[in-house]
Amino acid sequence: MEFVTLVYRLTAHFPQEELYGLTSQLRRASVSVISNIVEGRGKSSDKDFLRFLYIAKGSLNESQCQLEIALALEFIFQEQFDFILNKLNEVGFLLYKLIISLEKKPS
Repeated sequence: MEFVTLVYRLTAHFPQEELYGLTSQLRRASVSVISNIVEGRGKSSDKDFLRFLYIAKGSLNESQCQLEIALALEFIFQEQFDFILNKLNEVGFLLYKLIISLEKKPS
């Protein structure tokens, strides 16, 4: 949730002409991370949950790419990028550990 909140606060300062471009893409990708985790948790099997976790991982990767684009276009400063990338990596690590724990779990 913290990552999504940071993305929304950060993108609030993007150029107005990016509202339906990079701003929207980055916001949707970040929301997709937590949404897929929560949706997957509600499924009836670990196999289904894992499928949603991998989708969340893909959305996290997409978010990183879009943040790198924002940095390259100078929509954000290096310090902002470093801070949010650190949060993204924290989420990624926790997601990785959750995936590993479910994959090792006996069927």
